[in-house]
Amino acid sequence: MNKTQALHQFWNSFGIDAYEENSVPDDAKLPYITYQNESDMLDVKCLLNANIWYKSTSWKKIIDKAEEISKKINLHGHYIQEFDNGYLYITSGEPFMQTMSDPTDELVKRVLLNITIEYLCSY
Repeated sequence: MNKTQALHQFWNSFGIDAYEENSVPDDAKLPYITYQNESDMLDVKCLLNANIWYKSTSWKKIIDKAEEISKKINLHGHYIQEFDNGYLYITSGEPFMQTMSDPTDELVKRVLLNITIEYLCSY
């Protein structure tokens, strides 16, 4: 598994579909996660965003999903995802979570997540 696949696996580990933000299928159904895909080498911190998308009259399910992600990342202050030649070192960004509305549909709820990833590998 390479860096991109490891990041994809991480975001797809939360029980709903996750897509790289530029690759959401036209027929994708809410809820889902969209995420940025950037990578670099050792000692470089990548500040990335992800969005959780739900369609609901309530914020409860989307906030619960954000809390689930937060708990996984922050279990020991970080989360490590292994890939073939190294690790993704994932920590919470600041602020970690921000609720957002959708001006085109009042039922669409979005939570913006900020994370920091360091690629612990030589390339």
